[in-house]
Amino acid sequence: MAQTTPNHTQTVSGWAAHDSSGKITPYIFKRRENGANDVTIKILYCGICHTDIHYLKNDWGISMYPVVPGHEIIGLITEVGRNVKGFKLGEKVGVGCLAASCLECEFCKDSQENYCDKAQFTYNGIFWDGSVTYGGYSKMLVADYRYMVHVPENLPMDAAAPLLCAGITVFCPLKDNNLLNSPPKKIGIVGLGGLGHVAVKFCKAFGHHVTVISTSPSKENEARDRLGADSFIVSTNAQHMKAGRRSLDFILDTVAAKHSLGPILELLKVNGTLVLVGAPDKPLDLPSFPLIFGKRTVKGSIIGGIRETQEMMELCGKHNITCDVEVVKPEYINEALDRLARNDVRYRFVIDIAGESSSKL
Repeated sequence: MAQTTPNHTQTVSGWAAHDSSGKITPYIFKRRENGANDVTIKILYCGICHTDIHYLKNDWGISMYPVVPGHEIIGLITEVGRNVKGFKLGEKVGVGCLAASCLECEFCKDSQENYCDKAQFTYNGIFWDGSVTYGGYSKMLVADYRYMVHVPENLPMDAAAPLLCAGITVFCPLKDNNLLNSPPKKIGIVGLGGLGHVAVKFCKAFGHHVTVISTSPSKENEARDRLGADSFIVSTNAQHMKAGRRSLDFILDTVAAKHSLGPILELLKVNGTLVLVGAPDKPLDLPSFPLIFGKRTVKGSIIGGIRETQEMMELCGKHNITCDVEVVKPEYINEALDRLARNDVRYRFVIDIAGESSSKL
């Protein structure tokens, strides 16, 4: 989609990695002037996603350094372009993973921009003007208004920020499988991390029976007492897995590490569905027998379109769903990334962008 190339004249302070060491340091760069379809946002909070680590360390071989990560962005509007509709100065808004798409294909016209072949991400993407996109580890952002959402006033901005990625990632499979307004179902959530804990909250808000499936017995108390899960299965416990055989209608697998899907599929009822939202860097084991003898389905899902993201935010406002977060100052980013790589967080790190930074990075 053609767009008049704006001048990149706005000086912005942020935080970036300059090589595959992944170390974040302060970085001064330029953003474009606010165009006719743009909104300028003073960033207040930005979540830290595990995807950030992959880009910072060039795990996928596609990083364009310097990388300014961050696609779970919440802030306040400070400038509005003349063609912008539905947004005004001072409003609380969010920007997720998408920065641009073609606006013309069947997916864009159906508000499924996330499946557009020309979709570009909020960072490490190529914007319409040919520039590399920089994300939310920065003080301000210029975004096309068609890729923004309103944030409900009752949601705290820090705890709402990860909804822009983690929230929409687990929301879409529930919506796509008609689980938002269905009679109560028995749903399994594999993994109790940044994605899994939000999935439990959604499922409970929609009235379902929730079973958390984890390799960590130590997580049972927090799954039940903190998040309200109804059941807990230790996936390495043969007795647990046998007792849970054919007990679940639907399973959402959030695990980003290599694992076998065979034992998990056996937990599904006949005609049950398993949806993958985790992204392991190696292929998963998928034996045929649990599929054949259970008439089961395995699907994948990734984030959602802007309309779906807005729907999700509104439901979060209605049900008071937020992420459990640990808020950190910018000078703590590297330590937070190291801890995230070790899964040492309950459950998401969020950067207080407006907080005072220091030279410790």
